[in-house]
Amino acid sequence: MAQRRTGSGMLGELSAEFAGTMVLILFGCGVVAQVAAGGALTDPPGGLGDHDSIAWAWGLGVTLGVYLAARLSGAHLNPAVTLALAAYKGFPWRKVAPYALAQTAGAFVAALLVRWNYSEALAKADPGHTVKTQTVFSTLPANGNAALPVSEWGAFRDQVIGTAVLLLLIMALTDMLNTPPGANLAPFVIGLVVVAIGMAWGTNAGYAINPARDFGPRLASFLTGYGGAWRDQYGNLYFWVPIVGPLIGGVLGAGVYKAFIGRFLPSAEPEPPGRVPVPGTGGPGGDQDHRPA
Repeated sequence: MAQRRTGSGMLGELSAEFAGTMVLILFGCGVVAQVAAGGALTDPPGGLGDHDSIAWAWGLGVTLGVYLAARLSGAHLNPAVTLALAAYKGFPWRKVAPYALAQTAGAFVAALLVRWNYSEALAKADPGHTVKTQTVFSTLPANGNAALPVSEWGAFRDQVIGTAVLLLLIMALTDMLNTPPGANLAPFVIGLVVVAIGMAWGTNAGYAINPARDFGPRLASFLTGYGGAWRDQYGNLYFWVPIVGPLIGGVLGAGVYKAFIGRFLPSAEPEPPGRVPVPGTGGPGGDQDHRPA
């Protein structure tokens, strides 16, 4: 989200994407493990958190991951973000696949750490490693609730919409020609966006809104005992939904921003003589347009 350091090199950028996404998943999957596995063992059950604590921890994970990685890579932490920036903000297409792989690898390693750390609680709460605790690592339609009959296509719709909202707002919050947060607060506000999406769009598909966030932990869970990780509670092949849906939704959301907001903003030109520079215009003394190159 921030300006990348010139000369950091591809290795530095990929390292930052790996580490930033790892931090995101350590907090995100970690809180779900605490609530779903640890909370199932309290008396009464549910004593270690709820949906709101999950939403807040995911949002804070995004904030902290962005602060960690932003200087080196721009802190995409999400293939849907990377793809949208390539489509609309000049991010090099040759870097899209490497960024996505680094993000997925970071999510995979973080999920393995969560799986290891919560191994006792997971084994006690769900000895068969079933859909009951699969949601610790990856998403399911209706969060695995068979009483709410959301199909994979309903979840796909949800992921397209949720990720479109995410990218619409990320584009706004990082556009220096608009009114972005000052004092390096953009990562914090983007974290709040994720909290809001979790609270408003979490029912139908668990708001993955990030292919790396879902696929990396899903693979980690499959390799450590969750044999049904690729399918949903109905037995349908589901893993593709939180990959394809967010990639489409991210491009759509960024496109909506460009069509309805971005193309109407003033260009980065010097202020006319005798006028006080306005922050965000890119004029002398004003903020510069630090869009990803």
